[in-house]
Amino acid sequence: MSPPTPCSSTNVYPAPRLGSLVYYAVLMVTFLAASSAPTPLYQIYQSTWHFSTTWLTLVFASYVFALLLALLTTGSLSDYIGRRPVVAIAIVGEILSLGLFLVADGLAWVLAARILQGIATGIVTSALAAAMLDSDHTRGPVLASIAPLSGMGIGALIAGLLVTYAPAPMRLVYGVLIVMLVVMGLCLRRIPESVTPRPGALAALRPRATIPPAVRGPLFRVIPAVVSSWALGGFSLSLGPTLVGTISGVHNPLVGCLITFLLPFIGGISVLILRAKPPRLAVLLGTACLIVGMAGLLLGVYRESVAILLVGTAIAGIGFGAAFMGAMRVVMPLAPPTERSALMAAFYVICYLSASTLALCGGIATQHFGLIPTTYAYGSLVALLSLAAFFGTLTQRQPEAEAEPRARCHSPA
Repeated sequence: MSPPTPCSSTNVYPAPRLGSLVYYAVLMVTFLAASSAPTPLYQIYQSTWHFSTTWLTLVFASYVFALLLALLTTGSLSDYIGRRPVVAIAIVGEILSLGLFLVADGLAWVLAARILQGIATGIVTSALAAAMLDSDHTRGPVLASIAPLSGMGIGALIAGLLVTYAPAPMRLVYGVLIVMLVVMGLCLRRIPESVTPRPGALAALRPRATIPPAVRGPLFRVIPAVVSSWALGGFSLSLGPTLVGTISGVHNPLVGCLITFLLPFIGGISVLILRAKPPRLAVLLGTACLIVGMAGLLLGVYRESVAILLVGTAIAGIGFGAAFMGAMRVVMPLAPPTERSALMAAFYVICYLSASTLALCGGIATQHFGLIPTTYAYGSLVALLSLAAFFGTLTQRQPEAEAEPRARCHSPA
């Protein structure tokens, strides 16, 4: 799971480089597809290796924590050593993590693979988003917004298909991804570098996450929207397939991963459709959809109807993309340019901690109280946070972010 990323300024091309843009967009989709590929396998791992639901959510949380640490330390590294070296390092790390998945014969292997995968994804996220902006300053930010969410959804769906209908269900999806990344790595040699290396790479590894005073009020008003959307994302990526299997009584990886596919994929579509709307409107629409979607999801759980649950998830997916995008666009223009990188780091901390810690708490609660009661409590918390964000935004008196510039340098775990 990877959120929209800030873009750095770099060499400006006189004309867009379509080949580079397509390459970097496909690579980001591949990385994020790999990040969601293990999700349909969680239940198979759990039944084969007999570990608890708490450990299941810890596997997911370990990926998020590793990604966050890598993102905070290496987020601006490509501004100093170039896009291609950072991307190359991340591709190697991702291939190694998929290799660990491929030979895994126990929980420890999966945990190690997830941590390494989180590091690789964290290293590459900012570099790819910046590279897309370098390649095309008009279409780059749009693709950088949609590719991560689309990748997560597509990865879960394809993994579910392979796990359900192809041979070697615990291995094949990782082998396919390794081949894809090897090919992408070889193609990287043909992509031109857009950054001139400069000193300061070691100093750039020092994490900075601060909230400028002028941003604190607006940020605190939209924090509930960020927390609710990413908490829902964390739940769907960790416990979502188990919930669908429990409700339907059908323990089919493809059916189970539908909730994991719908939430980010619909979120990506909502980002595409609403990207030109005022940020305040996006937050209001997003939080309203999160409330309605969570009501539908919980109704599906109560009625034991997978169809109602998935419709609720799709509506919540609209809210997931819109609320996050709107919240980011509310606060980012308020920070001085020299402080936006540190503000984005703080924003990421909020996102990833929301996704990981709340999902982990959900896993622990499931162990003690059961999945269905935990789902009711978790869903109610998401709805209440969304409601708080809705009214907080509705009563906001100063529309500071309504005049945001159309060129946006960010790319929704």
